[in-house]
Amino acid sequence: MPSRNVAVLVGSLRAASYNRTMAHVLAAIAPDTLKLSIIEIGALVPFNQDFESGTTPAEYLTFRQTVKAADAVLFLTPEYNRSIPGVLKNAIDVGSRPYGQSVFKGKPAAVMSVSLGATGGFGANHHLRQVLSYLDMPTLAQPEAYIGGAAGLFDEVGNLKNDATKIFVTDFMKAFAGWVEKIAGSNQ
Repeated sequence: MPSRNVAVLVGSLRAASYNRTMAHVLAAIAPDTLKLSIIEIGALVPFNQDFESGTTPAEYLTFRQTVKAADAVLFLTPEYNRSIPGVLKNAIDVGSRPYGQSVFKGKPAAVMSVSLGATGGFGANHHLRQVLSYLDMPTLAQPEAYIGGAAGLFDEVGNLKNDATKIFVTDFMKAFAGWVEKIAGSNQ
């Protein structure tokens, strides 16, 4: 099986972000068939359609090229006000434009939400899934990944402390690898 490149979009810019920490965990435990790379989204200026008829920011072009070159996309998001953070929505808007030229179309995707709360970012996870369906991204349905209690999940160097969570995220990544191969393999 070929190795698939996965663009990882983390919806938190905080240096000690639980979602970024989890992204590193997932990259380390991913099956050999997946190569995960975090794509930075913090430098993307707010989307403005005027850029499409004038000078498109270089950051937009780089972001679009990077995501377009990926075989799949993995989204990790905290929950802000029962939804996804603005920075993640902005990245999605940048990548989905110009209209009809979305870099996301047809790419297999998965969503994991990591939050402090007990519901594990359920609202953000499902809101993001709604957006991804519009983008025509086949999204892994099971297992759903809501990771709560994030403040107690990691040790001082970013390793997972909880064996049940380790097992869950390992199984999640195996399921995602199978999903990526099913969708990406059928697109060849």
